[in-house]
Amino acid sequence: MSSLTVGFIGYGNMAQAIAQGLVDAGVVRGNQIVACAGHFEKLQESTKSIGARALHSAAEVAAAADVVIVAVKPYLVEKLCKPIASELANDSTFVVSIAAGFTLERFAAFLPEQAHVVCTIPNTPIAVGQGVLVTESSDTLTDEQRELFHDLFHDIALIETVESSQLSIGGTIAGCGPAYAAMFIEALADAGVKHGLPRASAYRLAAKMVQGTGALNIASGTIPAAMKDAVCSPGGTTIKGVAELERHAFRGAVIDAIDAVEA
Repeated sequence: MSSLTVGFIGYGNMAQAIAQGLVDAGVVRGNQIVACAGHFEKLQESTKSIGARALHSAAEVAAAADVVIVAVKPYLVEKLCKPIASELANDSTFVVSIAAGFTLERFAAFLPEQAHVVCTIPNTPIAVGQGVLVTESSDTLTDEQRELFHDLFHDIALIETVESSQLSIGGTIAGCGPAYAAMFIEALADAGVKHGLPRASAYRLAAKMVQGTGALNIASGTIPAAMKDAVCSPGGTTIKGVAELERHAFRGAVIDAIDAVEA
């Protein structure tokens, strides 16, 4: 890893989250990261905090990087990558796409057959080493590149491999979920404030509860229904709250939110 260069084509919020996560976890140093973006002065400011290097073009990133992370809006992917297709198809380089909706099949339409590509969808908690990287099961990486991909990301994200047809829904759950979870944290905190808790304390309690519940689920493999039942004593306080959530179609509302994104 000490000689690896990671390049970002596009350096928006998600790209910055990945870069921050990689540096904070000690996977790479800031000076091993290069990036380009539409507004160079803003890019210089964004890269300064971790010591990354701002470049002027996608071609410069492709020439400098061993791993090229395509982190632009989906409508820009072909426009930016097609002109540098030969550089991206270099044997010493592989591409990690984080563009929503982009699968290997779409890249195959404009990149040479020998290009090495893996398509993923990350989420923002990757910035603090608690992310998810939903990854398409089909890729064109070599075994060595696949191992490097794992080594690069496994310290900052759960790498969840899914079939190509499931990449969108997997990305929706992991990628949109932080917004819904944040709304839940905010609502719990508001309730705490309503009953007299200081807001900062209410936020910490709610956020840590969500973090811990997720960690317990991953560690134990217990289904969420069993975790809920373990907290719900007969006639107790928690089951009263659960019943109220059910009365307001809590689970149905969450499913409807996912359906709205996938429609």
